[in-house]
Amino acid sequence: MPNAASRPIGVTVVAVLTWISGALDVLGGTLLLFQTHIGSVVQQFGGAGQLVVAALVSIAIGAVVVVVALGLMRGSSGARTVITVVEVLSIAHSVFLAIANPAGAVGEYVGIALALIVIALLWTRRASAFFHR
Repeated sequence: MPNAASRPIGVTVVAVLTWISGALDVLGGTLLLFQTHIGSVVQQFGGAGQLVVAALVSIAIGAVVVVVALGLMRGSSGARTVITVVEVLSIAHSVFLAIANPAGAVGEYVGIALALIVIALLWTRRASAFFHR
């Protein structure tokens, strides 16, 4: 495994952005769970069950992202693949939440932007060299 000194700055930035993105997913899902008593929000999701599932999926995605981000710092190519897949799923989930709950869409747009930046930085030439050592 490569040591921390050979890690490109972009990979470090990606790890930090990944942690932020995961934290936003966890925070968003947690806040969504606290809205189960608000009738209009429950109705937008088509019922309390769908709202709870959406919230738990968001929390789970965020938790995976935060944990696997540690592998990015060590240069794990598996972590890069997992983060890429999870970020794509996070984008899809955030799009759903932004459509289902337009009042809370701004936070979802921030999460989408961060996920896109993370994916782009993970696949630069320098990052690829770091992950293939």
